[in-house]
Amino acid sequence: MSRPVESTGTVESDDLHDRNLNGGEGLDPDVSTGKVVAMLGNPNVGKTSIFNRLTNLLAKTSNFPGTTIDRRIGRVELRAGKTITLVDLPGMYSLEASSPEEEVARDFIAGESEKAPDAVLIVVDGTHLQRTLVVARQALQHGRPTLVAVNMIESARKRGIEIDLTLLSRKIGCPVVGVSARTGEGFDRLKSQLEVVLAGPALPVLLPGCEPESEPTVAGNALAADTDSEACGACRVCPYADGHQWATSLARESTRGALVASDEATDRADRILTHAWFGLVVFAGVMLAAFSLVFYFAQYPMEWLDGAFASLSGWVSSVLPEGDFRSLVTDGIIGGVGGVMIFLPQILILFFMLAILEDSGYLARAVVVVDRWMRRVGLPGQAFVPLLAAHACAIPAIMATKVIENRRDRLVTIMVIPLMTCSARLPVYSMVAAMLFPSQPLMAAGLFAAAYALGMLAAFVVAFLLKLTLLPGEPSPLILDLPPYRAPSIGNALRYAYERGWMFLRDAGTVILLISIAIWVLSTYPKLSDEGFEASLASNNVAVETLSEPELENMRASADQKYAIIGRMGEVVAPVFKPLGFDWKISVGVMTSFAAREVVVSTLSVLYGLGPEPENESSLQQRLASATNDDGTRVFNAATCVSLLVFFVLAMQCLPTQAVTKKETGSWGWAVFQFVYMTLLAYGAAFVAYQAVSSFT
Repeated sequence: MSRPVESTGTVESDDLHDRNLNGGEGLDPDVSTGKVVAMLGNPNVGKTSIFNRLTNLLAKTSNFPGTTIDRRIGRVELRAGKTITLVDLPGMYSLEASSPEEEVARDFIAGESEKAPDAVLIVVDGTHLQRTLVVARQALQHGRPTLVAVNMIESARKRGIEIDLTLLSRKIGCPVVGVSARTGEGFDRLKSQLEVVLAGPALPVLLPGCEPESEPTVAGNALAADTDSEACGACRVCPYADGHQWATSLARESTRGALVASDEATDRADRILTHAWFGLVVFAGVMLAAFSLVFYFAQYPMEWLDGAFASLSGWVSSVLPEGDFRSLVTDGIIGGVGGVMIFLPQILILFFMLAILEDSGYLARAVVVVDRWMRRVGLPGQAFVPLLAAHACAIPAIMATKVIENRRDRLVTIMVIPLMTCSARLPVYSMVAAMLFPSQPLMAAGLFAAAYALGMLAAFVVAFLLKLTLLPGEPSPLILDLPPYRAPSIGNALRYAYERGWMFLRDAGTVILLISIAIWVLSTYPKLSDEGFEASLASNNVAVETLSEPELENMRASADQKYAIIGRMGEVVAPVFKPLGFDWKISVGVMTSFAAREVVVSTLSVLYGLGPEPENESSLQQRLASATNDDGTRVFNAATCVSLLVFFVLAMQCLPTQAVTKKETGSWGWAVFQFVYMTLLAYGAAFVAYQAVSSFT
């Protein structure tokens, strides 16, 4: 099969290098160093993959002015050091503003919310041209210089679809470039055509079947949006006419071979993967396999990081003189931040696996499987995308519920989103799994999968109860385009994992660091005097001469912590959490985690790291696993570990999420309700889990 012919839409101009590129108003000044290009397209056309490859991860996420809707902004390096700003708009099927995302995208392209972009880059799917070209027509009608990127061009060739890009360019009236976000094919030409579009005048649009008797009326390179005028010579063309007919006609004229990719093997696979029961079994198996790989591949780098932080702490101890400052650095900073950082490999591998599953087209099939059960409990099909996004962070997931038009459906989704396992919970899950199954990756993966499943099951139960009580009604149906199966891009998955890992590191370097220092201060001051320590021993009928030196040091460290502010706080809250199997240190960790869930790990690392250095142990993870109560029993026994895991799966420990809930619902009442029901649910479930495991151990 011959390769598709590349469009030559316009002639490249070397004058571009002599021009000054102006920054876009309203954009972040650190990325707005060139002309602004808006990037849009349907979901599942590979738009984000193209954005990642063009920007090389030199991107940041911000909100549209006056909204909470995200857009990604990045720099694209062109020739001779020229830079443009690329704005990745939300995926959409139309610019007719039926949702908040479509409205802000339309306003941005039209220049109504801020400075209009200098050009528009439209991404369409080469295997489904007739479906994905519709939004291209609407974008062209805004009169911006436009470039069309036909993605998945290599998949189209393999499936017998041959696209005449030159003909497609002539019919649309703008340059068309065939690219592959997976292999990188066509990206050099894509960059050069971006320069062309930004530098020179665009061509007029000629609609399929319209050969004008005279020059058409144009605006930029698109038809003028005048519903009462003769827009195409002999034909009366309305910009609000059926875009699907236009797209189908255009795709038919410019495509040889199959119009839409079809594969009997794909259909057979879908019959299994989307089956009501077999699909669930496959979904559970895929998730279990993914988690097993996470633990199998992460155990070695985790051990290296754990040992590295322990070595760093030992080196600092040998350099700095004994005293509070050394304790602050080793126990507060290294112990607190290091206790969370050792879980970075698991986070990176987990998000890499999720990116692979999404890029392969499987996650869309999982949507179909889960939707059947979601609708039965009162969750709308449109909620799956926010629920999936919540596995990264609940805050953008709650913001993403704007795509759900029905208020009842939107409220139900917001109420259950925090029950999904976000990345902030992963360190807690990993800590518990490592202590329960230190050398059994498969068992640890099963525990990890069970934690995810518990969160989803709880969300379904809560949604069903809301359907029966506060928010009655039937949810809206799901309309979803299934993307084709494709070989996932390892490069894109690595970029996505890197991005999520960097966000985790950024949090560890700010919030976790500050809270770790605060915990150390509260755990160190005020100091217990020698007289006070001797008095406490006497009150407990303990004779100093009967204690060995290590025992005396351990008792002194414990007495110091209990005398400090945090010990007094722990004694106040400990009775509340004692039925869950938590000692006062875990109770303090739970309280501090309401600022941010992952802080509990750093808090426990600081609290259990203070005191004499244990013999024959070199890692922070081992110190937590070997912590003992006053009676010599292990703190983190099986019952306590399971109870702690269940509590963190279900509890609302994220104040920023509460603030976003208030903003999106317009009421503190819903935010308070969310906090109260999740706290009671977490406490009750953790109590049952602790009692159940205790009875069997």
